[in-house]
Amino acid sequence: MLRNKITAGLTGVMLMITVLLAGCGTEHQFIIGTQTFTETKILAEMYKALIEDRTDIKVKVIPDLASSTVVLNAIKNDDVQLGTLYSGEIFNNHFPIEETKDRDRVLRQAKEGFHKYWGLKWFDSLGFENTYAFTVRKDLADEKGYKQISDISKDAADLRLGVDTTWLERTDVGYPAFRKAYQYKFGKSYPMEQSLVYQAVGNNQVDIVVAYSTDSRLKAYNLITLEDDKQFFPPYDASPVMREDALRQHPEAAKAIEVLIGSIDVNTMINLNYQVDMEKKSEREVALQYLQDKGLLSKK
Repeated sequence: MLRNKITAGLTGVMLMITVLLAGCGTEHQFIIGTQTFTETKILAEMYKALIEDRTDIKVKVIPDLASSTVVLNAIKNDDVQLGTLYSGEIFNNHFPIEETKDRDRVLRQAKEGFHKYWGLKWFDSLGFENTYAFTVRKDLADEKGYKQISDISKDAADLRLGVDTTWLERTDVGYPAFRKAYQYKFGKSYPMEQSLVYQAVGNNQVDIVVAYSTDSRLKAYNLITLEDDKQFFPPYDASPVMREDALRQHPEAAKAIEVLIGSIDVNTMINLNYQVDMEKKSEREVALQYLQDKGLLSKK
């Protein structure tokens, strides 16, 4: 996921994992690691509930690992056996890749590359991606008929763009590359902290922002995501990722979580994140309720 390329503090985080694992004893045979953001914690609680419901395996969740890179290395080093990662991870120079933004081809390279070079099982997508997204207020989208990013080209010179400061300067998926891909620029650009863009557009201080596609604040501020019709942003489809030796040892664990593959669309993930972030429910409560509502838990 694009917000998650920070690798600083890896040694300290691995030390934290070691300490946590030392306190686990032998009861916990299976460890799930999560990043710091909400959806990975909800998904981890789903994995845990499904595995414990359908097998005899005891599961431990270790939350708040600093980044996807830390989670990936923790899985590689067998500090954890399972996590949620995003197909765009292939762009972080883990192995040779074909440059493409096609979702299916990116996912295929993640599956093949992490198997070949890392010994990891990269599952098919859970059904949603978490990537950059251009977002506008629903009232503006309805008034102007905006559905795709290309739709706003006729009005772009009059629109105020709110965006994370670094995005304005990034050469790969930032503003300069965007202008070249979509052939227009906005009237004014306002750089700000990423956490402020949702409030800014919701309060009509700007007209359009670059947001994250599963952020709960999209629902909180009644925002609409525009289709990236030129496939400018790289895909970041979410998938469970498991060590292959853990899969061989516990194939029943993989089978337990496979019921989630392809079943969670982007709006569902936004709503689940909203329940935690805005309604202040716990990740476990939200995960269990979702699984129960879908009839995926058998044990009482």
